[in-house]
Amino acid sequence: MPMPRWWAEQINKRFFNPKALVSEKWEVITHVGRSSGETHRTPLGSWEVDGTRVFVIVYGSRSDWVQNILSSGRATLETGGQIEELGSPRLISGATALSMLDGGYKPPPRFLKIDEYLQMDILSRQPASAPG
Repeated sequence: MPMPRWWAEQINKRFFNPKALVSEKWEVITHVGRSSGETHRTPLGSWEVDGTRVFVIVYGSRSDWVQNILSSGRATLETGGQIEELGSPRLISGATALSMLDGGYKPPPRFLKIDEYLQMDILSRQPASAPG
């Protein structure tokens, strides 16, 4: 079982995520709420593999950001001064993800029992707009 959802809902959404978005140290995935239609920005990390992005799903595939992306079929990712349009989301197993990622990837600790990853195709890439 992945980390408890209450942690994501009570701690990350209220404390970690707002600070992470301001720090600009994390990649940011932008997705649209499947019920609200609102745009959401979620800080996270990803790995580029053969024209795709692979994301660890710390709180499981029932997480809002994952469900929003699976529902819409698309998202954008701000990474390294670029904006990537992503599509064709699919859940993959931990074993599949680990076989794709190189030795520089450090998997989550085993006690977290994380075995779901999200993979998306990179559809396009462009420089992020300069502030101002």
